[in-house]
Amino acid sequence: MVTRLRDNPALAFRPDPGTIPTDPGCYLWRDRHERVVYVGKAKNLRARLSSYFQAWAGIPQRTRAMLEAARSVEWITVGSEVEALHLEYNLIKKYRPRYNVRYTDDKSYPYLAITVQDDVPRAMVRRNPRKDGTRYFGPYAHAYAIRETLDLLLRVFPIRTCSQGVFDRAHRTGRPCLLFHIGRCSAPCTGQVGLDGHRDLVEEFIAFLEGDTEQAIEDLTERMTAEAGKLNFEAAARIRDQLGAVRRALEKQVMATDRPEDFDAIALHEDELEASFQAFFVRRGRVVGRKGWTVDRVEDLDTPGLVARFLLDFAMERGDELPREVLVPTEPEDRETLEDLFSEVRGGGRVGIRVPQRGQKRVFLETVRENAVEAFQQHRLKRAKDFNARSQALHELQEALGLAEPPLRIECYDNSTLQGTNTVSSMVVFEDALPRKSEYRRFAIRSPEAQQDDFAAMYEVISRRFKRLLADEQKPVTERKFAYPPNLVIIDGGKGQLNAARRAMDDLGIEGVELCSLAKRLEEVFLPDREESVLLPRGSEALFLVQRIRDEAHRFAITYHRTLRGRAMTESAFDDIPGVGPARRKALMTAFGSLRKVQAATVEELAEVDGISPALAQAISDHLHGVPSADRRDARARAS
Repeated sequence: MVTRLRDNPALAFRPDPGTIPTDPGCYLWRDRHERVVYVGKAKNLRARLSSYFQAWAGIPQRTRAMLEAARSVEWITVGSEVEALHLEYNLIKKYRPRYNVRYTDDKSYPYLAITVQDDVPRAMVRRNPRKDGTRYFGPYAHAYAIRETLDLLLRVFPIRTCSQGVFDRAHRTGRPCLLFHIGRCSAPCTGQVGLDGHRDLVEEFIAFLEGDTEQAIEDLTERMTAEAGKLNFEAAARIRDQLGAVRRALEKQVMATDRPEDFDAIALHEDELEASFQAFFVRRGRVVGRKGWTVDRVEDLDTPGLVARFLLDFAMERGDELPREVLVPTEPEDRETLEDLFSEVRGGGRVGIRVPQRGQKRVFLETVRENAVEAFQQHRLKRAKDFNARSQALHELQEALGLAEPPLRIECYDNSTLQGTNTVSSMVVFEDALPRKSEYRRFAIRSPEAQQDDFAAMYEVISRRFKRLLADEQKPVTERKFAYPPNLVIIDGGKGQLNAARRAMDDLGIEGVELCSLAKRLEEVFLPDREESVLLPRGSEALFLVQRIRDEAHRFAITYHRTLRGRAMTESAFDDIPGVGPARRKALMTAFGSLRKVQAATVEELAEVDGISPALAQAISDHLHGVPSADRRDARARAS
């Protein structure tokens, strides 16, 4: 018996080797829809790409799957290996290729944020850091860890933690909030401490978080001794309590080394399919934060290659927060190139990537590895349950609706209106049974007829979505934003909405997209050209998935509708007041936060807003409280 070896499918579109440059750069593999499915980098593009066009038997299994999906390859040359690293990172972020490893945060980690760019800085817990000048410390494993630490340190550094609304209200009334009375705030809102004095407190607070703890302890000890020497025992007792709070806060910070060193320690645990990374951030010898990532090993990477790919993402995320030293469990590929990149991203001083062999750092890195093992096991348990449920849901839905293949991309549409006003529609996208929120879209209905007719509104929305699909298919791939067709479209509604959507797709000549609708009564699924509805079994994964998609579309539509309705109500409330235009309306809403609070404000409080005179404040108050215009004229006449 003779076994025929399969030919490499990439040979069908192999470029002439002489046309491929030998410079460093990046290469992009595209599928039949011209979507980027893989991005790679190379020191020598010709040598690297030639490895993909060898005999099929010599190509790793993971690479084979990518080559089977690919239909073309292109490349971009750059001047150096560091530039190639930069470009690879940006291309992966832009295209999110299916066959590139992507490091996913275990969750959205909380940070201790201090808004140093504000006139009166504020300390708060914040997730998803923004590049707005705010100082961040962390990330921490849990938000309650930040709040506990913050509560202890506010006894020593009573800086502002309140929201802007609370701050503005206290400033207007001249009465500080409860935090001042319990010693957790110095009340800069009412002038109990000046702006310069509060700024000094903030700087001392930041210095403490950065590891300069000895100075704070020495200052408190000297003040306590001085107060006791003056026989001010109550003041000395308060400072003693502050010292206790500082020491308890320090106990919560794990010591990594005896010396005040700054470094990040990274460890991983892996198998053939997945890997878990943990990073601990050490400043002045103490652990000030940690973060975890997981990754599917869709690329054929060994451990040094996997570490190198992770370090690229890690450096770009950390930016100028990178320390001078990064500890790793094994030397990564292209270590020197990565160090050049790290140093460039940090913006000052050389960054070294080290593999500790002995001493406290080696012991600490083992602790980080143990955390990676624990995170890996927890992820595996959760992933097994989630992945099996998602796969089962897609296959059950395929069988129930008679689809040719599992619906890997599902779009769902829902309309929202209130008596024919502010009619809107939402489009939510699920890929692999998970929400793809970056692909969500919302539509404000334009046609006057569709404002009053739910079927016409659905026809308009489907037409607009697929017209955009057809238009984007004619554009260069780099300019497409709306061009990937779904496998299945779900309409929230009954047969009427379904028929309107079908008519819109037929009018545009859309083929290859399955369509159904989901009615709320008995959760019936309607299909085009079929009289009987499909009832998905109660308790089935397919039903749970469809309900979840429908509920998400409903939530997204309702949120947009409420936004438009609230905006319209706010605008109409000020429409009949002479002298109140968009600028003053915005100033009022910024100062008070909502229309209800504007209505509750006194004339004096309204007059404190920039651009609002006492006379205009009186007119606004009268209008919002329903005082007739004639009564207002009489009141002004009597006053004069």
